[in-house]
Formats: sequence, structure tokens, C-alpha cells
Amino acid sequence: MALSREQIMTVTMNTTAFTVCFAVWTMFSVIGIPIKENLGLSDTEFGILVATPILTGSLVRLPLGMLTDKFGGRIVYFLLMVFTIFPIWLISVLTSYWALLLCGLFVGLTGGSFSVGIAATARWFDKENQGFAMGIFGAGNAGAAVTKFVAPTLVVVYGWTSVPQVYAAAMTIMAISYWFLTYKEPAHHTAGKSITIKEQLAALKDPTVWKYCQYYSLVFGGFVGVTLWMTKYYVSEYGLGIQVAALMAAIFVLPSGVIRAAGGWLSDRFGAHTVTWWVMWTSLACLFVIAFPDTTVTITTLSGDPIVMNLGVNMWVFTALLFVVGIAWGLGKASVFKYISDEYPDNIGVISGIVGLVGGLGGFLLPILFGILVDVFQFNTVVWWLLFGITLVSLMWMHYTDERATDRRLRAEAEAEGIR
Repeated sequence: MALSREQIMTVTMNTTAFTVCFAVWTMFSVIGIPIKENLGLSDTEFGILVATPILTGSLVRLPLGMLTDKFGGRIVYFLLMVFTIFPIWLISVLTSYWALLLCGLFVGLTGGSFSVGIAATARWFDKENQGFAMGIFGAGNAGAAVTKFVAPTLVVVYGWTSVPQVYAAAMTIMAISYWFLTYKEPAHHTAGKSITIKEQLAALKDPTVWKYCQYYSLVFGGFVGVTLWMTKYYVSEYGLGIQVAALMAAIFVLPSGVIRAAGGWLSDRFGAHTVTWWVMWTSLACLFVIAFPDTTVTITTLSGDPIVMNLGVNMWVFTALLFVVGIAWGLGKASVFKYISDEYPDNIGVISGIVGLVGGLGGFLLPILFGILVDVFQFNTVVWWLLFGITLVSLMWMHYTDERATDRRLRAEAEAEGIR
């Protein structure tokens, strides 16, 4: 199918804007490291600092999705970017931990751009191509990788305060460009002003919506949580400098964002369930190995001489496995929203807002839980134990919902045809 100019520009500008917003949303993953050193923060306090923007970015996804359904994505997206410019710059002049947390809440509004852009993008395409279009848009997650490449260099050369200043300028340019290079949506792209908030929020009573929330809390919440923690993890666990640590973390972040477009295409071709099922299994296998801590095993031989073996995962094996997890989660982020576009074409903004909210809350809670676990147990790999457990529970939940629902449907069809 040949794409129109409006479709091409919509996908291009929505994706670019989301990339900038996501880079801003995750900037504390890098600048939080020198802030931690300057203010003498604990791992738990660091986790709260990097997670604070994720909280507001998650909570506003539902209301922003509702506004997008009613008024269209173009105006909502533009106003959102304009509103965040000053809070982004303000980060550069604050020196108090609590002031940084408060300002971080406003900066976190950039994370709400997802529910605006995903709905605005999907409505320009027919059902057969929505998965691919949304996958391209979702590749804006790679904005986290932009932060991993750009922010460390700015920190080393100009100091950490230069990062929010540069990002504020980038957001200003992005907002202006977006307004002049995008098109006003046709009337049928919105639900109209007549729809009530009560009607939109009725989706919260749908158990299927909460099932998709559960899936997304792993593939997206896990992605955000690991993205925020990885630079610090490489510094603490392997003794790397901030620039090298950020580059190593980008090996996880960048492919996971970019591969999302492929996840949309695979979901269009093979179905959202098939892609999500294999995402869960792949994640579980890799996290099982990653979660194994450095361990020394002493075996006493018959002669009485001990054999000492050091077991663990070195940095390169760890990075390779984390790369695979990132690819899996990138595919999963697209497949979950293929579910949504298939089942909720008329109120995709609200549904994506709900699912995005819950997924984002996963990204908010994980860095805090990581910090608490490291402070309590005093070893870094304990964070992977948590993710392995979450993945195992998610896979079991998926089996008892999707798989059994499919079995019931097939049995009902067989009975209707008189076949046992």
C-alpha cells in the first residue's frame, strides 16, 4: 500500500518527538550518577531520583490518552512538549535533593507522550498496517539510547548541568518543528467532544485490558527500569567509567527501541499472542542465567585436596544475554499494542493510556525496588532475581488466560460443528 504524505509525516514527526521526549524522560539515568556522588545519596535514594519522572509520565498517560481521543493528537502533543520546556531547564540550577525530585515530577510529563503519539499514529492507518506503524512510532524508545550516547559526553566535558540545558533547547526546537510539519487530523480520527469521561473510563472494568496491562508492565516497565539502572550497574558491578558504562548500557537500550518496528510487523503477520508468548519464554531463559550471582564453590576430593570453582557471569556474557532480553522486550512492546489495536479500534487512546500507565508504573517501581534490594542484600545481581520472578509469574498468568481461552474457543467451535 502506497503511503500518503500525511501518513509519512505523521509517523516521522510523532516518532521523532517521542524520541526527544523519551531521551528527556530518562536523563536522570545518567545525570543521577554525579548527583548521587555530589549529594551523597544511598542506592535507594538514587532509585527514587531516577524513578520520579517515570511516576508522573505514567500517571498522565490515561488522561492524555482520553484528551487525544477527544481532541486529536496534534494539539495535545504540541502543548505537552511546550509545557515541559521550563521544568527541563530548571533542573540545571537546582542543588537540593527534594527540589530535584519535585522538578523531576514535571519533567516526567514527557513520558505521557507515548499514549498521545501511539493513538495519533494508529488512526492514520488501516487495521492491516497499524501494527507496523505503531512499531515504528514505538522505536522512539531509542531516545533512552540517545541519552546514553549524548549525556555522558556532556557530563564529562561541561558538567551534568549542561544536559538539561541542551535538552530544553532540543525540546523547544522539536515543539516548533512538530507544529509546522504535522497535519490536523480529520474529524473521524477523534471520538468527538460529546463522549463523556465516564464512557471513556468504562474500559477500566474490562478484565482483558488488565491482562494487557500485566504484559506491558514487564516488557515496557522492565525496559524502563533496567534502562534507568544499567549505567549505575556497570559502574558499580564492573568498575567502568560513566561514559563506557553508558555505552555498554546502550547495547541493551538501543536495539530494544529500534526493534519495536519489527515487533509490529511480526505481530501483523503471526499474531500478537504468538509473538508475546515467545517473548516471555526468551526473557525467562536469559534472566535465569543473568540472575546467577558470583559464587565460589569448594569441593572436597577423596584425597582431601579442595577444588575451588568460581561460578558467575562475566561482563561480556552478561551484556550478550541482556542484549537478547532487550530484543525480546522490544518485540513484546509492539505485540501488546497490536492486541489493543485489534480489539479496541474505537478508543485506542484510552486503552493505550491505561496500559501505558500500568507499564510505566512498573518502570517507576523497579528502580526503587532495585535500590532497596541492593541496600539490604549488598550485592548487585539481586536485581535480576526480582525480574526473573516477575517474568515467571507473567508467563504463568499468560498461560492460564490466553492459552486456556484459546482452548475453550476451539472446543466451542468443535462442538458447534458436531466434532468432539
